[in-house]
Amino acid sequence: MDKITTQNMRFVDQHGRERIFNGVNICDKGRFNGKNYEYVTKWDDDRLDRLAENGVNLIRLGTTWDAIEPEPGKYNDEYIDALVGLADRCAEHKMYFYLDMHQDLYSGFDGLAGDGAPKWACLTKGAVPQPTKFVWAEGYFWGRAVQNAFDAFWNNEKVEGKGLLEYFADMWAHLASRFKDHPALFGFDMLNEPYPGTDGGKIFRRLILNLIWVTLTDKRINKIELIKTALSKNPIRVLDFYTGDVLRSITKSCDNIVKDFDLNRYSPFLNRTSEAIRNVTDEGILFVDNNYYSNTGIPSFTPPITVNGKVDEKQCFGPHAYDFMVDTELYKFASNSRVGSIFEEHRRAQERLGIPVVVGEWGGNSEGTEWLPHIEYLLALFDSYKWSFTYWEHTAYLYNAPLKKTLQRPFPTAVCGEIVSYKHNRANKCFTLIWEQDKEYDVPTEVFVPFEAKRILTDGEYTLDGTVLKINGKVGHNELLINF
Repeated sequence: MDKITTQNMRFVDQHGRERIFNGVNICDKGRFNGKNYEYVTKWDDDRLDRLAENGVNLIRLGTTWDAIEPEPGKYNDEYIDALVGLADRCAEHKMYFYLDMHQDLYSGFDGLAGDGAPKWACLTKGAVPQPTKFVWAEGYFWGRAVQNAFDAFWNNEKVEGKGLLEYFADMWAHLASRFKDHPALFGFDMLNEPYPGTDGGKIFRRLILNLIWVTLTDKRINKIELIKTALSKNPIRVLDFYTGDVLRSITKSCDNIVKDFDLNRYSPFLNRTSEAIRNVTDEGILFVDNNYYSNTGIPSFTPPITVNGKVDEKQCFGPHAYDFMVDTELYKFASNSRVGSIFEEHRRAQERLGIPVVVGEWGGNSEGTEWLPHIEYLLALFDSYKWSFTYWEHTAYLYNAPLKKTLQRPFPTAVCGEIVSYKHNRANKCFTLIWEQDKEYDVPTEVFVPFEAKRILTDGEYTLDGTVLKINGKVGHNELLINF
């Protein structure tokens, strides 16, 4: 497989082609058996076959600290062998993978809503984790056990004489040693949605107060219509009043807390963990995720990763965002304005960092089909930014109709030179690609074409091999039009 690296805000391969990746999350959070968590050690289904057929070329392979290091300093190599086996199958299907150290609410705390850290790494200062009453994420908002555990993590508190951050970095070094030579390795996503701990609770309380204040005082919100909507058959539609610009008015007073976390907690953690990985291998792209609250449109202030004082040459930004209604029957009321504004903020973060993007999580699921135009909107937005992505998440429904018809679409996988733009126009049943080719290449431009092409117009010769269109473009300006 081609080696993937970065060049400014683009992914490129060793030939110099710009690469675009469309993928999914496969995440093993474990199942609690009443004593500990059990993890999948056999991946013998046909999921990768089906994903490959639908153009997937990147997997966000999620695991947890608990799965890798169930006891201090002792690694579960049998489980890691299973991950290597899945990575091998990715390579067989010409899919790349990146490792995601997943967490939600810091840890599962013996069968509760979260996942992530092993029990021995949960230092809660006596606070007892509580079951969820309303939404899965409430432990972030007012759960003292979750917040204290994160505080201990960021403070590098010790277990058996060794700091938690040191355990975590050494665990990543161990993983890197197992995957460093894998042909399908794309990168390392060091911690899913890092949370600020006690300061995260402060942010939540401030957001609630700001929500009340903006609702009462902001002239963009029609109070009479808001009340009518709240008393209607669909009271949840009150969220329509909180468009992207209104949402930003609610969140911006939290910027200073988030900035302090990103600069003084999260960035040093990334640098420490990245150094541990780079001591093992120079292969693999390092991911800069946004913190949990930047999922709401608060800017990400994290600087580029540095290793031994130098900016690492292989890194990318891995933002996340969802609408508030995701994974509920009300997802049909998702707001393009609200989520679009969050991704616009992520775009500004990318431009500040000067690195390419893989949107690590987005999408979700719901009943019916009324939410699918929201997914189509986001796909078009990502394409306009030339962003790669991994959809959340793989389940049996993912490539069953009707979601399949939305996610399955043409896109450029490898382009000789630099992409100017590409677009899938669903209404007109066509795909366009424009690129500038800087030189003659020994390899072709490649486009995934999942539908029967009625007409193909392009500069240069082409062949259509199954679902892969290969084009020998000319030096200079090139265009492609496919009608379906």
